[in-house]
Order: sequence, then structure tokens, then C-alpha cells
Amino acid sequence: MNFIRFCAVSGLSMSIVIGSGCAGYRLGSVKPVTLSHINTIAIPTFKNETLKQRSQVLVANEVIKQVQQDGSYAVGTLSSADAVLHGAIKDVRRRQLRSSRTDTLRTREIQIIIEITYSLEDSKTGAILLQGRVTGRAGAYLDPNFQLTERQTLQLAAKNAAKSLATRLSEGY
Repeated sequence: MNFIRFCAVSGLSMSIVIGSGCAGYRLGSVKPVTLSHINTIAIPTFKNETLKQRSQVLVANEVIKQVQQDGSYAVGTLSSADAVLHGAIKDVRRRQLRSSRTDTLRTREIQIIIEITYSLEDSKTGAILLQGRVTGRAGAYLDPNFQLTERQTLQLAAKNAAKSLATRLSEGY
């Protein structure tokens, strides 16, 4: 009888110990309460308020990829979506991270910083559900083909900004 009681108590104790390791976790969606009714988001091409040409499609595509990869929302068309994500590229900066040892004006490594503002608008009411600003950064060693290196680094910076944006949409921070 004591053996059965020991097994029951130890089994209960083990389940409590194992279950307490998952305290704070939730099953299912972790969307913010204000966005719980949103299932589909339309992401049109972002506005480009900088002098970097053709970066608006690049940024919008990265945001679409990250929202799809996160999985909290489906990406849809303007006519079928519950909300529309409007975005604008506010600034694209390039800074020197490293220079040549013999010539400090010659850049060896660059960093691209991209700033994006966004607003999530309810497609039925037109109310702004969420808005803010995200920043993405990426660095790269310069290749002899400077334009290609800069374009690839801009894409990485856009991807980092898109990750931040997708996290804010899905988790609220």
C-alpha cells in the first residue's frame, strides 16, 4: 500500500515540477489584444521618402516575408484583408565602420541604417490600430563592386527592420 501511495505522490510531484517549467507559456496565438480580431493583413508597396531608388519594393517584400514566416497573420489583398499595413522609408544612412590602415578616407567596412515608419489601419473602420517606427542595421566589408555591396547590405538592413516590424505586429512590442 505504501508503495502505491509513494508512486502516486512522486508522480504528482514530477508532473508539478515538469509543468512549472512551462509557467507563463500559452498555447495558440500571442497577438496583442488590440489586434486579436485581425487575421489577414494587406501590405502594399511602401512609400520611399529617401533618395535611394527602388528600395520601396525591396522593403515591402522583406516585410511580407517576415510576416509570413512569423505566421500570426496571413498576407492578403487590399480587398480581402482585415487590416492594411502602410509604411514609409524615412531615412537610409550609410556610415563608415572601418577604414583602410593607410588611408582613413578609404572605407573598408560600411553600415547601412534604414528607418521605417508604419501604421496598421483597420480596413473596415479606417482606425489606426498600431503605429510606430522601426530601424534596421547591417554591415558589410566593401567589395570592389561598391553598388552591389551597398544593395546587398541595404537588403540585410531591410530584413532586420522587417523582423522588428513583424515582431511588433505579432507580439505587440
